Amino acid sequence: MKKTLNLLLLGVFLNTLSAQVSTVEKHALIDLYNATNGSQWNNSWNFETDVSTWYGVDVKNNKVVALNLIFNNLEGIIPESISKLKNLKTLELSFNKIHGSLTDEIGKLRKLEKLMISANFLTGQVPESIKNLKSLKELHLSSNLLTGEIPNNIDKMVNLEVLNLFDNKITGTIPAELKNCKHLKKVLLSNNYIQTNDIYDIILGSSIVTDLIELPLNNNNTTLLSKKNNPKL
Repeated sequence: MKKTLNLLLLGVFLNTLSAQVSTVEKHALIDLYNATNGSQWNNSWNFETDVSTWYGVDVKNNKVVALNLIFNNLEGIIPESISKLKNLKTLELSFNKIHGSLTDEIGKLRKLEKLMISANFLTGQVPESIKNLKSLKELHLSSNLLTGEIPNNIDKMVNLEVLNLFDNKITGTIPAELKNCKHLKKVLLSNNYIQTNDIYDIILGSSIVTDLIELPLNNNNTTLLSKKNNPKL
């Protein structure tokens, strides 16, 4: 009897050691699963198992800190409840079939450092709420169907290092505020409908927006790589 009781207590103890994410975060993940036809994912989730075992979900200290579902056949929209994953540092959903607009709720992921949703079918504009992602270092939304202009408040992302909006339908000019992004190392804006302006010359050191491939910025030394002057690109 005593042995059985000890085994029971041990089981309870080991269960408490397993990653127990909050109900709120678990439901947010399930919302994403349901909104993107999770049963047809290349690597699906078994809701009977611990969240920490779910494909692409990284759990640390009982918190979901990363979600990597690249090339996983997600088809649908990103639900507003994605904002409930407030501890996310990395969100990688590239190379799927996600459509619709990027929800304004994305701006509530204040700890996010990498946002990657390239090669999908996103429409609409880059949301103004993106300015709230002050921890963001990399923004990758290339090869979608995004329209509108680059938000003027983009400089609020004070830690931004990579801005990748390549291959969309973005119009307008490069916002003057971009020059305030002191940590910016790379800008990918080609294959859009962005117009040349004075700020472009200041920030990029060239007047060939449509050929822009990469822009390293270090110690005020600006180097432009383009298809025109770099045939290998």
